[in-house]
Amino acid sequence: MEIMLRPVREEDLDAFETERATPELRGEFQWYGHRSPHALRREFAENGFLAPGSGRLTIDVNGDPAGWVVWWMTSWGPDATCWCWALGICVFSGFRGKGVGTRAQGQLVDYLFAHTRAERVQAFTDVANHGERRALEKAGFECEGILRRAQWRDGRWHDQALYSVLRPAR
Repeated sequence: MEIMLRPVREEDLDAFETERATPELRGEFQWYGHRSPHALRREFAENGFLAPGSGRLTIDVNGDPAGWVVWWMTSWGPDATCWCWALGICVFSGFRGKGVGTRAQGQLVDYLFAHTRAERVQAFTDVANHGERRALEKAGFECEGILRRAQWRDGRWHDQALYSVLRPAR
Protein backbone atom coordinates (compact mmCIF):
# COMPACT_ATOMS: atom_id res chain seq x y z
CA MET A 1 0.00 0.00 0.00
CA GLU A 2 1.53 3.32 -1.10
CA ILE A 3 0.67 6.14 1.32
CA MET A 4 1.73 9.70 0.59
CA LEU A 5 0.71 13.23 1.46
CA ARG A 6 -0.04 15.63 -1.38
CA PRO A 7 -1.67 19.03 -1.85
CA VAL A 8 -5.47 18.94 -1.85
CA ARG A 9 -7.07 18.91 -5.29
CA GLU A 10 -10.47 20.36 -6.00
CA GLU A 11 -11.86 16.90 -6.77
CA ASP A 12 -10.85 15.78 -3.23
CA LEU A 13 -13.38 18.18 -1.73
CA ASP A 14 -16.34 15.94 -2.65
CA ALA A 15 -14.77 13.06 -0.70
CA PHE A 16 -13.97 15.39 2.21
CA GLU A 17 -17.58 16.57 2.36
CA THR A 18 -18.98 13.04 2.13
CA GLU A 19 -16.84 11.85 5.06
CA ARG A 20 -17.82 14.90 7.14
CA ALA A 21 -21.55 14.43 6.50
CA THR A 22 -22.59 11.80 9.07
CA PRO A 23 -21.48 10.54 12.46
CA GLU A 24 -21.21 7.01 11.04
CA LEU A 25 -18.59 8.11 8.52
CA ARG A 26 -16.74 10.57 10.77
CA GLY A 27 -16.54 8.13 13.65
CA GLU A 28 -17.44 8.56 17.29
CA PHE A 29 -14.40 10.70 18.13
CA GLN A 30 -14.70 13.20 15.28
CA TRP A 31 -18.38 14.01 14.98
CA TYR A 32 -19.02 17.62 16.05
CA GLY A 33 -22.36 18.10 14.33
CA HIS A 34 -23.17 19.24 10.83
CA ARG A 35 -20.78 21.73 9.26
CA SER A 36 -21.16 23.96 6.24
CA PRO A 37 -19.32 22.67 3.18
CA HIS A 38 -19.00 26.25 1.97
CA ALA A 39 -16.27 27.08 4.50
CA LEU A 40 -14.16 24.17 3.24
CA ARG A 41 -14.54 25.25 -0.39
CA ARG A 42 -13.95 28.94 0.43
CA GLU A 43 -10.67 28.16 2.17
CA PHE A 44 -9.57 25.93 -0.70
CA ALA A 45 -10.40 28.68 -3.22
CA GLU A 46 -8.56 31.27 -1.10
CA ASN A 47 -5.27 29.46 -0.48
CA GLY A 48 -5.48 25.79 -1.49
CA PHE A 49 -5.25 24.93 2.23
CA LEU A 50 -1.63 26.09 2.37
CA ALA A 51 -1.25 29.23 4.48
CA PRO A 52 1.68 30.49 6.57
CA GLY A 53 0.10 29.46 9.89
CA SER A 54 -1.83 26.36 8.86
CA GLY A 55 -2.29 23.76 6.19
CA ARG A 56 -4.10 20.66 5.00
CA LEU A 57 -2.86 17.85 2.78
CA THR A 58 -4.68 14.89 1.30
CA ILE A 59 -3.69 11.42 2.46
CA ASP A 60 -3.34 9.54 -0.81
CA VAL A 61 -3.44 5.73 -0.76
CA ASN A 62 -2.63 4.11 -4.09
CA GLY A 63 -3.96 7.19 -5.92
CA ASP A 64 -7.20 7.56 -3.96
CA PRO A 65 -7.97 10.17 -1.28
CA ALA A 66 -8.05 8.35 2.06
CA GLY A 67 -8.37 11.34 4.39
CA TRP A 68 -6.47 14.45 5.31
CA VAL A 69 -3.94 15.80 7.75
CA VAL A 70 -4.16 19.35 9.04
CA TRP A 71 -1.80 21.54 11.05
CA TRP A 72 -1.99 24.94 12.66
CA MET A 73 0.32 27.16 14.64
CA THR A 74 -0.32 27.42 18.35
CA SER A 75 1.46 29.53 20.98
CA TRP A 76 2.84 28.68 24.39
CA GLY A 77 3.71 32.18 25.47
CA PRO A 78 3.06 35.86 25.01
CA ASP A 79 5.29 36.42 22.00
CA ALA A 80 5.64 34.93 18.53
CA THR A 81 8.82 33.00 19.38
CA CYS A 82 7.04 30.43 21.56
CA TRP A 83 5.03 28.47 19.02
CA CYS A 84 4.65 24.94 17.75
CA TRP A 85 2.51 23.05 15.28
CA ALA A 86 -0.60 21.19 16.35
CA LEU A 87 -1.85 18.52 14.00
CA GLY A 88 -5.06 16.67 13.35
CA ILE A 89 -6.09 13.84 11.08
CA CYS A 90 -9.17 12.36 9.48
CA VAL A 91 -8.79 8.90 7.97
CA PHE A 92 -11.78 7.94 5.84
CA SER A 93 -13.87 5.05 7.15
CA GLY A 94 -12.71 2.52 4.54
CA PHE A 95 -9.03 3.08 5.38
CA ARG A 96 -9.07 2.92 9.19
CA GLY A 97 -7.20 0.22 11.08
CA LYS A 98 -4.64 -0.32 8.29
CA GLY A 99 -1.73 1.85 9.46
CA VAL A 100 -2.68 4.77 7.22
CA GLY A 101 -2.95 7.23 10.12
CA THR A 102 0.38 6.23 11.63
CA ARG A 103 2.26 6.68 8.37
CA ALA A 104 0.46 9.89 7.39
CA GLN A 105 1.15 11.54 10.77
CA GLY A 106 4.79 10.45 10.63
CA GLN A 107 5.12 11.91 7.13
CA LEU A 108 3.53 15.17 8.27
CA VAL A 109 5.95 15.47 11.20
CA ASP A 110 8.89 14.89 8.86
CA TYR A 111 7.50 17.50 6.44
CA LEU A 112 6.99 20.13 9.16
CA PHE A 113 10.47 19.62 10.63
CA ALA A 114 12.04 19.76 7.15
CA HIS A 115 10.25 22.91 6.01
CA THR A 116 9.72 24.98 9.16
CA ARG A 117 11.75 25.95 12.21
CA ALA A 118 9.34 24.29 14.65
CA GLU A 119 10.92 22.52 17.58
CA ARG A 120 7.72 20.74 18.60
CA VAL A 121 4.67 19.13 16.96
CA GLN A 122 1.75 18.23 19.18
CA ALA A 123 -1.53 16.40 18.83
CA PHE A 124 -4.41 15.54 21.10
CA THR A 125 -7.08 12.88 20.99
CA ASP A 126 -9.88 11.56 23.15
CA VAL A 127 -8.52 9.40 25.96
CA ALA A 128 -10.81 6.58 24.78
CA ASN A 129 -9.54 6.74 21.17
CA HIS A 130 -7.11 3.86 21.59
CA GLY A 131 -6.49 3.48 17.84
CA GLU A 132 -5.34 7.07 17.43
CA ARG A 133 -3.30 6.94 20.62
CA ARG A 134 -1.49 3.86 19.28
CA ALA A 135 -1.01 5.55 15.88
CA LEU A 136 0.55 8.63 17.50
CA GLU A 137 2.90 6.52 19.59
CA LYS A 138 3.95 4.46 16.55
CA ALA A 139 4.60 7.75 14.71
CA GLY A 140 7.04 8.79 17.45
CA PHE A 141 4.81 10.91 19.70
CA GLU A 142 4.97 10.69 23.49
CA CYS A 143 1.98 11.18 25.77
CA GLU A 144 2.54 14.24 27.94
CA GLY A 145 -0.62 14.05 30.00
CA ILE A 146 -4.38 14.36 30.14
CA LEU A 147 -6.32 17.56 29.52
CA ARG A 148 -9.40 17.13 31.67
CA ARG A 149 -12.76 18.03 30.15
CA ALA A 150 -11.05 19.82 27.27
CA GLN A 151 -13.37 18.97 24.36
CA TRP A 152 -17.12 19.36 23.96
CA ARG A 153 -18.63 16.64 21.80
CA ASP A 154 -21.93 14.77 21.73
CA GLY A 155 -23.50 16.70 24.59
CA ARG A 156 -20.72 16.39 27.14
CA TRP A 157 -17.11 17.19 27.96
CA HIS A 158 -14.39 14.67 27.12
CA ASP A 159 -10.85 14.28 28.44
CA GLN A 160 -8.05 14.55 25.86
CA ALA A 161 -4.59 13.00 25.81
CA LEU A 162 -1.85 15.45 24.76
CA TYR A 163 1.02 14.06 22.69
CA SER A 164 4.15 15.63 21.25
CA VAL A 165 7.25 14.90 19.27
CA LEU A 166 10.35 17.09 19.37
CA ARG A 167 12.71 17.90 16.55
CA PRO A 168 15.52 15.34 16.55
CA ALA A 169 18.88 16.64 17.79
CA ARG A 170 21.48 16.90 15.06
